[in-house]
Amino acid sequence: MSDTSAPSTGAKITAEFLGTFVLVFGGCGSAIFAAKVISDGTVNMGIGFLGVALAFGLTVLVMAYAVGHISGGHFNPAVTVGTAVAGRTAWKDVPTYIITQIVAASAAGAVLYWIASGKDGFNAVESGFASNGYGERSPDGYSMAAALVAEIVLTAIFLYVILGSTDRRAPKGFAPLAIGLSLTLIHLVAIPITNTSVNPARSLGVAWFAGGEALGQVWLFLVAPVIGAIIAGATYKLLEPSVKAATREGYDPK
Repeated sequence: MSDTSAPSTGAKITAEFLGTFVLVFGGCGSAIFAAKVISDGTVNMGIGFLGVALAFGLTVLVMAYAVGHISGGHFNPAVTVGTAVAGRTAWKDVPTYIITQIVAASAAGAVLYWIASGKDGFNAVESGFASNGYGERSPDGYSMAAALVAEIVLTAIFLYVILGSTDRRAPKGFAPLAIGLSLTLIHLVAIPITNTSVNPARSLGVAWFAGGEALGQVWLFLVAPVIGAIIAGATYKLLEPSVKAATREGYDPK
């Protein structure tokens, strides 16, 4: 008899699409529309770096609670790869998850572009469209090497939090909160450096619309997060060398 309680592949894909879409729409949307809002020509009434960081963290938090029990709540190719390396995700599911996440992020980017284009004078290339970058495209002028190290280290930290908070030994029910807050912290550190990726799908989803320079630099934000995730996935096991890592029900998409 089949296990009818286990989510179907279609349900997992739908959950990953929805979660990734909301992450990119909410996080990148806050950067595009709300980070800087000038009132009376002089006063910035926008939410700034802190607000954008909170927006990214909150989108992950709410969607992890909403659909994490269905798909595992990855919303990020680096998370999918890192959890597969750690033995939390079946390798057979990795290609489907990654394709779904990229498509969802690109769909969110397209919706954001359509909305943003409704304002006179909008130019996605000139505005940067919440894309990631280094050198001249870094918000505060950080080099490619600095961006590479930052994205690797911060993605590894993110994966350690994910793996730790979903470990069977961790307090139950708090994983989405820990994950969302950690992503907020990561953005507070990295927005001035790279505009913060730690998520290849998030980077691609808006780079399509931000022009050739953004697409020319997006390779770093595909490679570095995956490297960081692999490092975390491979080394987290060292925290429990005699016991196979496992997650509680609701966070393992296998």
